[in-house]
Amino acid sequence: MKIILLILVLAGFVFAQSGTDEPVNVKDLIPDIVTDIRYNTTNNFTGQKLYSTDECFYSLSGTRVLQQIQDSLHQITEYKGRTFPKGLGLKIFDAYRPHTVQFLMWDIVGPPFVASPTNGSNHNRGSAVDLTIIDMATGNELNMGTDFDFFGPEAGHDYNGFEQEILDNRILLKNIMSHFNFTPYTVEWWHYSFNPALDYPLLDFQLK
Repeated sequence: MKIILLILVLAGFVFAQSGTDEPVNVKDLIPDIVTDIRYNTTNNFTGQKLYSTDECFYSLSGTRVLQQIQDSLHQITEYKGRTFPKGLGLKIFDAYRPHTVQFLMWDIVGPPFVASPTNGSNHNRGSAVDLTIIDMATGNELNMGTDFDFFGPEAGHDYNGFEQEILDNRILLKNIMSHFNFTPYTVEWWHYSFNPALDYPLLDFQLK
């Protein structure tokens, strides 16, 4: 069992969320959710392994709502003329992110794709999550036009240069996330922030 340790953050203070909304292992609440934690591999924009575990942690309140989204997607067996015998589901690429990792990403990419570590990212607060939709029967991702962490205009919600099926897939993800009180990020189709968690303090939990 991995232990989550609090590390000192910002001027020697330890910031912690309330005990009622502490970061939890997403799979403990949503066993059938698929995760592909890219920052635990070298298959990410840094080319470096930044995490020490492939487990996915997120705020308790946000995870409970993701569970509702997962259940709702399971009920979708037909969409825009396509059939999904076992429904659809979520696949998570990243959720809670240690504050120290934000500094590494900032050095490599910077704005607008990486939030300044000075102010911190919503990932560091346990409010942001990077995800997509999959076909539960095959495990295949719905085509969103670009991969996760693609840094170009094609990744933005306003980009309309793709075929209609791709645009429909993005609309489906955006609509269901927005319905459950998640806010999209303009330049990244995969990035959503859970509104009630936006004011959470910066955290630097490290998994050991």
